[in-house]
Amino acid sequence: MFVIPMVIFTPLMVIPLLISRKLDGITFFFIRCWVYMFGITTGIWFIGHNKKSVDRKRSFIFVINHTSFLDACAIPIAIPSSLVGLGKKELSKIPIFGWVTSRWAIWVDRSSPESRREGSQKMKDVLKGGTSVLIAPEGTRNNTDELLLPFRHGPFRLAIESQISIIPVIIHDAGKLMRRGSLLLKPGVVHSYVLPEVPVKGLTEDDVTDLTDTVFKMMKEKIVELNGSR
Repeated sequence: MFVIPMVIFTPLMVIPLLISRKLDGITFFFIRCWVYMFGITTGIWFIGHNKKSVDRKRSFIFVINHTSFLDACAIPIAIPSSLVGLGKKELSKIPIFGWVTSRWAIWVDRSSPESRREGSQKMKDVLKGGTSVLIAPEGTRNNTDELLLPFRHGPFRLAIESQISIIPVIIHDAGKLMRRGSLLLKPGVVHSYVLPEVPVKGLTEDDVTDLTDTVFKMMKEKIVELNGSR
């Protein structure tokens, strides 16, 4: 149910990017078509909230919480902009998925400082080209009882060095519909929420920790609010 729709839409998702990065809007249209087909066949629906608050003419650094493989499906519905994501190198080895997503992902070996530096430089180049980037600051999927794992400083240092604003995004309930390490799916709805833009203009290296803490607090408070609204 995940792979077959991806295979069907692969030419339509990949060919525009092979021609020009300027055609990535076509790619992301068909990515969303793939997500909707996946949702129809599995009973899992993805809904994005507050998407209109994103200025699609600007580039941003989007940061998300990460609890499930389903986050990959939620992202193109949650975020209206075309973007490039930072992902762990292990995902690139998944048959079909790894090859397809490598067209809009930067793979990083988290155990290699050199690989992390190269990944950071590639993301800076992407931002300079006017495309947004996506990073999960927790560094891995959260499989604990904590609402969020501690954030790494990398995404926030990148934001300050690039002087590109951050937009936090909360993906809610994905982990309950498909848990880490399991291929079992539970029908339901995954809601995503775009939070207010966090500007970084004028911030310096000395502000990395405070910026990290600010975004962490914003995202945690939103998760608490969502959990309490049931």
